[in-house]
Amino acid sequence: MKPPTFEYHRPDSVEAALAVLDRVGADGKVLAGGQSLVPILNMRLAAPAHLVDINRLGDLAYVRDSDGAVKVGALARHADVERRAGGLLSQATAHVAHPVIRNRGTAVGSLVHADPAAELPAVLAALGGTVTLASHAGRREVGWDEFFVGPLESALRPGELAVEAAFPHPPPGTGSAWLEVSRRRGDYALCGVGMLVTLDDDRRVSRAVAGYVSVGPTPVRVDLTEAVSGQQHDAVDWAAAAALARDSVTPEDDIHASAAYRRHLAGVLTARAGLAALRAVGGH
Repeated sequence: MKPPTFEYHRPDSVEAALAVLDRVGADGKVLAGGQSLVPILNMRLAAPAHLVDINRLGDLAYVRDSDGAVKVGALARHADVERRAGGLLSQATAHVAHPVIRNRGTAVGSLVHADPAAELPAVLAALGGTVTLASHAGRREVGWDEFFVGPLESALRPGELAVEAAFPHPPPGTGSAWLEVSRRRGDYALCGVGMLVTLDDDRRVSRAVAGYVSVGPTPVRVDLTEAVSGQQHDAVDWAAAAALARDSVTPEDDIHASAAYRRHLAGVLTARAGLAALRAVGGH
């Protein structure tokens, strides 16, 4: 299939891109990696009158450490993020689709696409990250909990460009792990979890937070601290954390798995990811 007719724009600066987006408003779509947008266009699930290609905006192709966070620009490819970010962000990005997709797709584009089955929205949730949105009128920073509005729906407004995502560094003494179950490597996960576990100076758990994919209409963040706080690193009751996770997610039945199975996976993966995160921080 081929996409419907559209007017193609290829600005060579952020200012020029914002000017075009301001002019075309809701009739425009931004093209960065295109790994989600192009199939949607070809299947005619979207028919924008204007396509704004930002691939000339090389200043946005960065992954850098700044102000206590990993900052990812709008043109940073998944492969760059996987190689340079470290921690949970790199661990999760390694599970995004296949290498060919990761070489072209963009991390910020994945966030804007807001697929609850995608890895990076869940990472942004687990880390408590933000997305910076720019328009002709200025910039605004939106927290993860307000950015993901619904399935495939973000807080991006007509005329805005998502220019950066910030993934805060977790506290010192934190280990991380990403685990997911899919029918085949590279498929969307039936359930996935990104775990962050922090140990205090006495090697006891002081914090445990997880982000989940494919168990709700948006990425799900669960604070598991109440289930494991104060427990010695080698005697953590991950069964209690798993039960809390199962009670916190809201999956639905679909052609790939039942809601009950996804909820079961959320519990199993929570316990396994908790142990893996402890190993990462040297706590087990």
